[in-house]
Amino acid sequence: MRSPHSGMVFDIRRYSVHDGPGIRTTVFFKGCPARCAWCHNPESQRFEAEIMHWPGRCVSCGHCVAVCPSGAIAMSPSGPVIHRDRCAACGRCADACSHQAMTLVGREMTVTEVMAELERDRVFYDRSGGGVTFSGGEPLAQPGFLAELARECKQRDLHTCVDTSGIAPRSAVLAAAPWVDLWLYDLKTADAAAHSEGVGQCQRRVVANLQELSRMGAAIAIRVPVVPGFNDDESSMHAIAQIITGLEGRRPLRVHLLPYHAMGVDKYSRLGKDYTLPDIDVPSPSRMTELAQVFSRAGFDVKTGG
Repeated sequence: MRSPHSGMVFDIRRYSVHDGPGIRTTVFFKGCPARCAWCHNPESQRFEAEIMHWPGRCVSCGHCVAVCPSGAIAMSPSGPVIHRDRCAACGRCADACSHQAMTLVGREMTVTEVMAELERDRVFYDRSGGGVTFSGGEPLAQPGFLAELARECKQRDLHTCVDTSGIAPRSAVLAAAPWVDLWLYDLKTADAAAHSEGVGQCQRRVVANLQELSRMGAAIAIRVPVVPGFNDDESSMHAIAQIITGLEGRRPLRVHLLPYHAMGVDKYSRLGKDYTLPDIDVPSPSRMTELAQVFSRAGFDVKTGG
């Protein structure tokens, strides 16, 4: 079992303006229990480190083949081929590649190491009313690491957000809740069958955890990914609005509608994975406006985008 003093992180992104108020630094946790068909961060899904291959950067020098201790990389006429079943993600190929055609995604970091990175940006937080956002993957899937980081941020007077799918045990939510200033909470659909099919997880836990946070008086912003063919109709939005309206505690601060985009599709092939969602169009601005009106009519402050 991993110590709560460390966890798997796949990215720390500075100067983020879409992950909560102000200018923020976003810490991306590696590992997620969901398998959303439209996921734009496939490198976040596995809890273990992975090798990402960028063919456009490769010069076919063969250094990666030579240093791989598992014999997991072979040279073909079109360049290196990674046999993922043999790859141990040791990172030696990434170290040997001067063109960054092989990169290691995911590394173990301690709370101390992460906090040192976050403190570098304190001047931006102070000037903009920003702070730190924990995203993923699913940060609640590493509950001890998340709770300790959030507590440390609170002790240093850093505003904290958690971007979550809500797919986690109640105990994970309760462990982090005292130290979180704002929850960015995903509600993908009110349809339990559609949630199981499109997300790969039961929807009941998502709603139960949202209700728990609401009863606790937590500050919550709802995020709804709008995916054509999945939930991009008024009836789906109305059903989500009903869930939010029925919360027994504190009312969410805002609803964000996040239009589907295909900017992460290329990552799948770089990780040796298949993108299973059919080719679909990005929702038009006019369509997003129509869907936003469902929440406006229900009395919610709604915004398109993060």
